[in-house]
Amino acid sequence: MAHAPSARSLPRRRLLAAGLSLGLLAASGAASAQSGKTIRLLVGFPAGGGTDAIARILAESLKDELGATVVVENKPGAGGQLAAQALKAAAPDGTTFFLSHDHSISILPQVIKSPGFDPAKDFVPAAGFATFVNAFAVSGGTPAAGFNDYLAWVRGQGGKSAVGVPAPASVPEFLVKVIGEKYKLDLVAAPYRGSAPMMGDMLGNQIAAGVGSIPDFIENHKSGKLRVVAVLGGTRQAVMPDVPTFAELGLAGFEDVPYYGIFAPAGTPNATLDAFAAAVARVVAKPAVHDRLAAMGLSVGAMTPEQLGQRERAYTATWSRIIKATGFVPQ
Repeated sequence: MAHAPSARSLPRRRLLAAGLSLGLLAASGAASAQSGKTIRLLVGFPAGGGTDAIARILAESLKDELGATVVVENKPGAGGQLAAQALKAAAPDGTTFFLSHDHSISILPQVIKSPGFDPAKDFVPAAGFATFVNAFAVSGGTPAAGFNDYLAWVRGQGGKSAVGVPAPASVPEFLVKVIGEKYKLDLVAAPYRGSAPMMGDMLGNQIAAGVGSIPDFIENHKSGKLRVVAVLGGTRQAVMPDVPTFAELGLAGFEDVPYYGIFAPAGTPNATLDAFAAAVARVVAKPAVHDRLAAMGLSVGAMTPEQLGQRERAYTATWSRIIKATGFVPQ
């Protein structure tokens, strides 16, 4: 038999209910603060590349979750440096975010003396949504069927060859340097302003090989227009299970995987960040969005602002050691 609540318990229950209601109002208030506004999602690479495609997939669904217009704004150049500087200059009001992979946040500040921003001071993590791996691919005009075939082909060219990379002083460029040193080849990294122009030259057989992310290569790999011959990371990728990891090929030390995340200007209210992260989590949990991103080679999974911050710091530390070991001097 149910008992009626005592007179003493009623005030406590009312206080708890009031507290819960205030919490829900605060969360909905943070989300509604962006309703009806235009939100800029900055991307540091040209339209047509992997990062741009990912941003547009998310923006399409985020507009419904946030009740706002979400516009992808490309600011290509300097490996994402221009977009990062634009984020620093933006007001911390929840209307400007920067969608980036590891390069702009974790690598640029280590390889450029004065990048014009300091991620630890000028940015705050807003939401993470995926990790991925970089890959080594050869163009259709290169006869190599696998990575070892490529090494043999380069030796047949006198031991020298150019390898495209999406940005100077990037993880792909350092990988080219390490490969050249290990196999005693004169591999020259050829930097581009993003993956899209690099892919154009690879598809036109203007350059024999390139290093980029799986999302950059996946469609042309599937169609046979180029061939991914090795991937970084600790395991083979589900979207291309026949491609070995560099560790399998004898080049260990590249198992830590990069991330994709969204960052906001420092000073953005925590409630706004939490509401935005929750919206991103709902978006990437949708089968239509999740499956599209996974088909591009991403390991999809929402990260809170705190989790994204932890992932960023760990990856930065890993590549700090690798960069120093190459003897690279910040420019």
